[in-house]
Amino acid sequence: MIDDPDFLYLKTINTYLWPVKLIVMKKLRFSLVQLIIIICLTAGQNIAVFGQDLSKTPTSKTMNETYPGGSFYQVQHYDQLKTRKHPKNIILMIGDGMGLAHAYSAMTANGGHLFLENFRYCGFSKTYSADRYVTDSAAGGTALACGTKTYNGAIGVDPEKKPVENIREKAEKKGLKTGLVVTTLITDATPAVFVAHVASRKSLEDIAADFLKTNIDVFIGGGAANFENRADGRNLSKELKDKGYQVLYNVSDIKNVKSGKLAGLTAQGGNPVMPERGEMLVPSTETAINLLSQGKKGFFLMVEGSEIDHLAHQNNASGVVMEALDFDKAIGAALNFAAKNKETLVVVTADHETGGMTLLDGDYKTGKVSAKFTTGGHTGVVVPVYAFGPGADQFTGFMENIDIQKKMCKLLGLN
Repeated sequence: MIDDPDFLYLKTINTYLWPVKLIVMKKLRFSLVQLIIIICLTAGQNIAVFGQDLSKTPTSKTMNETYPGGSFYQVQHYDQLKTRKHPKNIILMIGDGMGLAHAYSAMTANGGHLFLENFRYCGFSKTYSADRYVTDSAAGGTALACGTKTYNGAIGVDPEKKPVENIREKAEKKGLKTGLVVTTLITDATPAVFVAHVASRKSLEDIAADFLKTNIDVFIGGGAANFENRADGRNLSKELKDKGYQVLYNVSDIKNVKSGKLAGLTAQGGNPVMPERGEMLVPSTETAINLLSQGKKGFFLMVEGSEIDHLAHQNNASGVVMEALDFDKAIGAALNFAAKNKETLVVVTADHETGGMTLLDGDYKTGKVSAKFTTGGHTGVVVPVYAFGPGADQFTGFMENIDIQKKMCKLLGLN
């Protein structure tokens, strides 16, 4: 075998050419490593892209990242009086998607001051949901309303899709008056979690029907179509009238209501964003407070600045500023009542942060704000919690978002 000419030939070739083969193999191995690295990096980029909801990723942000400045409004200072430990009333105000940058952009745009500055007790809320590090408004809202972590998309149910009683329902059972005021659809995720119990936030008509199962005193927002143009043929607005509600469709009529139950359906779908929406949130908030404060046992009211989130999804800095300013004016309306009433706790927070917003520059003199965004979706960062009035000292430091509901229930004696 060893004397085989073919074998000896191959052995000779291998002996003399092995150094060459070794060099080639090393080069091939190095090239293969390079190729693997390139593939991994490319795959990582693809994963990052496909991991986003591209429908929420803006296509052009060039003109949207600067608020040029505008007129300022006067901000009033209110003293934080320690008159009692427990409030009779609670006004929970949710700036949907409103992180620190959103609030501070509005502060800059108003010459360095907001009504929000009146809040001396501040903390941070951890917003993660039961199944995601980054929550959506449904799970985030359910945490604030029900004190339960749940899966993204859930409305008033736990991870096993079982209904969980919310704070508004608890307050109603105790005889308190209750209400909701939003700038989006009244059937949207945040207001829905204070009324409905459904497996998916997409079930808008089911959410609307759940309003008829409650004794809520006031609710104002868009979404009339979910009450009147339904697949099941029901006209919920007529049913509401039969239950004694005043069903009204524009703010000028709504703000003139002085007593009784009120259903304000301000648009067939969602309301326009600022400035097209005009004065809606402040007069609606004032009307709700006036109606609810007529109760002898107290009240619970949730007010949402809904469209901060919508504009942050678009990475529209100017829109975010205008919506945050509108929300701050509503905060001012709540503070005005609370400071005079002295029995009302006002809590301001967010369900999550939207856009990964950061501020690059600003001018207190002109109100100009320059911002950047890192995403067209939500982020997992903690959000601020602000409190004013009896019990405000309970809302400091880091807390779970579910703790906000638990603290409010304890203060109102709903546990």
